[in-house]
Amino acid sequence: MSAKIKYTNEPLGKVQVVSDFLPSPAQLAFREEGVKVTLALSKKSIDFFKGEAAKHHTQYQRMIRRLIDAYVDVQAPTPQSSRALRDKVAPRR
Repeated sequence: MSAKIKYTNEPLGKVQVVSDFLPSPAQLAFREEGVKVTLALSKKSIDFFKGEAAKHHTQYQRMIRRLIDAYVDVQAPTPQSSRALRDKVAPRR
């Protein structure tokens, strides 16, 4: 990449203005209150989540928490549900 870029004063073509789509700082700082619980899960479930978490470079507890949150959001949606906020902050690809 040692070649210099040569800029010209040519028309750009059809340009479209994009409205502000970034989340507000308040949305980015939002964090739901956590409650610690003790839960006994089957070995096969934990092995599954640990394996998937390793593939995706994340924590297995976080995956389980998000799975439960997604279930709750579908069953009892609220105006400030965590799923709706996550979709605004980081849309799925």
